[in-house]
Amino acid sequence: MAQLAKNQELEVTIEDLTYEGLGVAKVDGYPLFIENALPGEVALVHVIKVQKQYGFAFVKELRKVSPDRVEVKDKAYTQTGIAPLQHLAYPAQLTFKQNQIEQLFKKQHLDINVLPTIGSPLTTGYRNKAQVPVRMVNGQLETGFYKRRSHQLLPITNFYIQDPEIDKAIVVVRDLLRQYFVPAYDEQTNKGVVRHVMVRRGYYSKQMMVVIVTRTNKLPMMHQLVEGITAALPEVTSIIQNINGDKTNVIMGDRSRTIFGKPYLEDSLLGSTFRISPLSFYQVNPVQTETLYTKAIEAAGLTGEETVIDAYSGIGTISLTMAKHAKHVYGVEIVPEAVNDARVNAEINHIDNVSFVTGKAEEVMTKWKDEKLAADVLMVDPPRKGLAPEFKEAVGVMLPKKIVYVSCNPATLARDIKDLAAYGYKAEQTQPVDMFPQTQHVESVTALTR
Repeated sequence: MAQLAKNQELEVTIEDLTYEGLGVAKVDGYPLFIENALPGEVALVHVIKVQKQYGFAFVKELRKVSPDRVEVKDKAYTQTGIAPLQHLAYPAQLTFKQNQIEQLFKKQHLDINVLPTIGSPLTTGYRNKAQVPVRMVNGQLETGFYKRRSHQLLPITNFYIQDPEIDKAIVVVRDLLRQYFVPAYDEQTNKGVVRHVMVRRGYYSKQMMVVIVTRTNKLPMMHQLVEGITAALPEVTSIIQNINGDKTNVIMGDRSRTIFGKPYLEDSLLGSTFRISPLSFYQVNPVQTETLYTKAIEAAGLTGEETVIDAYSGIGTISLTMAKHAKHVYGVEIVPEAVNDARVNAEINHIDNVSFVTGKAEEVMTKWKDEKLAADVLMVDPPRKGLAPEFKEAVGVMLPKKIVYVSCNPATLARDIKDLAAYGYKAEQTQPVDMFPQTQHVESVTALTR
């Protein structure tokens, strides 16, 4: 190992990017992770942390600059992890995401062709949802984002990757909370009232939902806040108080009450209308979601004769889109509010060849198998942790002809593809889709057949 010390300065060449978007330099084989550094660059760096296996440093001076470097909009976006790739030109971001999947496949000895990443038409201002902490900073109530690996809030008003109308709405709420002296939450003491503000905005509908997450059942000055928000933001169709009394870093609690307008937001996707409750999952980049789902349906190769199971079906966005091309779609989802939304969404869109069930995907799948339900296509869009071992076992029992895997985490995708090979499933290619420009995250669609 290299004998490096904290506060040491040295010149290094950046060799690679980690999946988090940090530059990697090796000093006698010892990796240094460096923020705001790109492969091919030569930099004078200042070492800030030395651990047994690796260390961290920051760039003091760039001595050779990568042709892929672009000007950073604001240091805060890197410090908070809002836009860790903002210094990398967009075409290079797309290549980075393709490489990321290729490397993870290689590690698992998978021979799968990874296609070039499909870029997003909007590379900034694309997010239709924001969840921002509310804290006291230097004696004043602030909204912003935490510095990476810390609980230090950086006040931010322009979030760069969020819909600018959402950024405006957060400032309106922040100013009203200040005006009426509503206390911000304090993590140390577990006191105070307002923990987070969440805002969603329909891309097509332009409807806006404001959710105020409180520690307490009572929201002080509630009527004045509602009056102020609706006067300043005419798009607001729904204001909800969500109650989270637990000492936790989970953002939303289980209980919500509507204090103005409707308990949901409506928006459309691929020609269908969707109702979205505060706790329901809905993809954050609406234009790219249409690309992602179109690719998933293409991968499924539906003819109108198939029985499809949509595991992790949420509010039914994929189920209802696929129902137009299938014989019947069965959706399973663990969040009861999302299942209610899905059933209502089926009604609104006059789609009757779908059934939604509440439960754990692996348990419901096993039950369906016992009831002799045969699936031609299994659609999965799991959370970041990927497919549970029990779920993969249920797949091994049910043996659908084809699995279409929509993934938001290439590492668990690679692991799951390797595990599913035990049941005779093989993938030819993966299509990455960039849903999150300026960040390291990448979604992808992979079809597996037996």
